[in-house]
Amino acid sequence: MNEKVRIITDSGCDISPQAEERYKHLLTLVPFEFTINGEPYTDRKDIKPDEFYKILKEQSEIPKHSQITAATFEDKYRELYAQGARELIVDLINAHGSQTCSNAELAKRNIADELPDLKIYVIDSQNYTLGYGYPVLEACKKLESGQSVESVVAYLEDWAKHIEAYIIGFELRHMKKSGRITAAASFLGELMGLKPLISLYAEKTEVIRKARGEKAVIDAAVEAISARMIPETPWCVITTTRPDCEKEFIDKMTKKLGYGPALVEKCGAAVSCNAGPEFIGVLVRGPERD
Repeated sequence: MNEKVRIITDSGCDISPQAEERYKHLLTLVPFEFTINGEPYTDRKDIKPDEFYKILKEQSEIPKHSQITAATFEDKYRELYAQGARELIVDLINAHGSQTCSNAELAKRNIADELPDLKIYVIDSQNYTLGYGYPVLEACKKLESGQSVESVVAYLEDWAKHIEAYIIGFELRHMKKSGRITAAASFLGELMGLKPLISLYAEKTEVIRKARGEKAVIDAAVEAISARMIPETPWCVITTTRPDCEKEFIDKMTKKLGYGPALVEKCGAAVSCNAGPEFIGVLVRGPERD
């Protein structure tokens, strides 16, 4: 393993605290900051997912999260350089949903003259949560096994071209109020008991299926997502507050594919502040996009 290489990501990746600890010699998570009822919070430090879901259900106000600033990235680059890093792989939340990736690029330019021997690769994951959290963990494994920085960067860039995210929406109040998931904001079938399956990648969100009731939308999601994903590739699930529905989906998807999810994690605050506390997220590898 090259001890001069580090990976940086943000807390929106939803990597578990256990995985973060396991790869702490390679991986640095930069947290998002939130404001809830005027009070500041640091993601993963001041508030955990279950506490955040409770707030989302009890409060009418949508929590606000800030992008990670260029100054924060500059400080992190300097810190890791001082620890001996000379190559940084920076894989971050979808650039279409946050300025965080752009700020990482700006920070890279700002310190280029100060640290000329520090090489930084900034990657737009084009997705959310385990859509980049899963490949970041795989990247750590590849570095541990001695693979080159160039091959790991190519792997992460390839994932960004293929990864697709889906939301099985059980309650859309937060999605509609935040306005960040445009397909949910324009969905009009709730009064008729319809539940949507929403696809997200890059800047595009789209309702691709809708069904009456929770069981029906789970069945529709299994059929639509399994048909879309590349056979025998890993898939991941993000959970919130619907354990029965989550188990039903995982069981049915596992039966359909013949193998279970590579990762199942709780959705963190960066995504749930816009998507709410009642949905299932599914991350799969689909056909390559331009």
